Amino acid sequence: MPLPIPHPHLRPIDLVVVAAYLVAITLFGLRFRKSGERSLRSYFLADRNLPWWAIMLSIVAAETSTLTIISVPGLAFTGDFGFLQLALGYLLGRIVICILFLPRYFRGELLTAYQLIGRRFGPRLHRFTAILFLVMRAAAEGVRVFAVAIVVGVGTGDIASIAILSALTLLYTFEGGMAAVIWTDVVQMVLYIGCSLLALGMVCHHLPGGWSGLIAGASAAHKLTMLHFSWSIAETYTFQSGLIGGCFLTMASHGTDQLMVQRLLAARSLNESRLALLGSGVVVFFQFALFLFIGAGLFLFYRHTGAPIGVSADRLFPVFIVEQMPPGIAGLMIASILAAAMSNLSAALNSLASTSVVDFYLPRYPDISEQLRTRLSRLMTVVWAAILFALAMFSRGGGHVVEIGLSIASVLWGAMLGVFLLGTLSRRAGERGTLWGMAVAVVVNLLLWIQPHTLTFTLGGHILVFPKIAWTWWVLIGSLITCAIGYAAAWLFPEPIPLHEELNEA
Repeated sequence: MPLPIPHPHLRPIDLVVVAAYLVAITLFGLRFRKSGERSLRSYFLADRNLPWWAIMLSIVAAETSTLTIISVPGLAFTGDFGFLQLALGYLLGRIVICILFLPRYFRGELLTAYQLIGRRFGPRLHRFTAILFLVMRAAAEGVRVFAVAIVVGVGTGDIASIAILSALTLLYTFEGGMAAVIWTDVVQMVLYIGCSLLALGMVCHHLPGGWSGLIAGASAAHKLTMLHFSWSIAETYTFQSGLIGGCFLTMASHGTDQLMVQRLLAARSLNESRLALLGSGVVVFFQFALFLFIGAGLFLFYRHTGAPIGVSADRLFPVFIVEQMPPGIAGLMIASILAAAMSNLSAALNSLASTSVVDFYLPRYPDISEQLRTRLSRLMTVVWAAILFALAMFSRGGGHVVEIGLSIASVLWGAMLGVFLLGTLSRRAGERGTLWGMAVAVVVNLLLWIQPHTLTFTLGGHILVFPKIAWTWWVLIGSLITCAIGYAAAWLFPEPIPLHEELNEA
């Protein structure tokens, strides 16, 4: 008989642990504030003086978020290990970025990814790509902040805690800039990975046979199946969509998204940036596997005890933590999940602020003092914190939240990647044609996003079927449309191109 546990709550000792962690990580982040004037390079890139291993862990922490920790176990609970196919594409995409994009980023004193587009194409495309990033990152981050509501709602039932979490994250990001973001990321990742390993151990402890029982039971239930070979574009997790779609998804997320590019630009050198990016791909693969094993274990556990009534797959891991873990340990686990949320939120605030200032304000007012630039950057950090908190209140919806967040981002990532590919691989593509390509790609992906199901048409006596295309293909589709239209327009309607040779050498 299923257990009626719709609203479990943390015990007092667990609440003390969570509160202690939030205070401790905020004080740790505040250690990186500097007195006196700071330059934009110092505030947004930490003076490019961070070790590669810290950047690597920060990259992993930034792309993990609360979505991953609570929702990826839910994917294994309801399905299998097919999500890992995406991680294979993530590795391939990182290799392409190291070869194609990173050398160009390190040829100039860049603060954002979109300055490169401005130098290659011109100011209109520069602003358009920056606007797309702001819209996409704000929308996706709203879902991620809402994911915090899932954890907080399970743990305490106090939605106001989201405001406290956001305020504390804002405080150390506001004061410490990128240095505070990176080093708090390192601490937070160590915490949530350590606690996730502990959670897996606790799941195994509740299963007959422990770890061996988990492997045997999960294998018998076909939970450990990873590879699905199918060319169906309606199926989300296949080997083809994982390898190809995952590759393009990573090329967009880590090669064109300021959230990740800003970290890569903070490295001491091109080689250290490459090392950080490639290393993060290996860590992410094993991290996803860890969360999927937790989900498979939860499936076996609740198959015998009965899953809580009215609790979605995304909420099962937090429910297990609160209900099954010893006092104090449960609080540490909830703190580790909130750590991932704070890590991602701080990164988003810093990257949104940097794009707002560098890509929109400075081109209009290039002669303002360094002190005013830094003050404006801090002001934009506060503004974006308020916007993300508001968007989180509107981010409720069905489905696994990790898939919702990735699908929202994929709508715009395709067009963004197409621009960077055209600027990197083609000397002929111009600003006007590329803008048209981006616009069409965004519209097409928006239509794919809102398409409710497979559509059937009758044309000339023939029945045409248009399937519901899985989100894992959207980045590839968007980038191909942008490249095709942009390149065709360059041949049909040639236009002068403000090429900078140092950014387009082979």
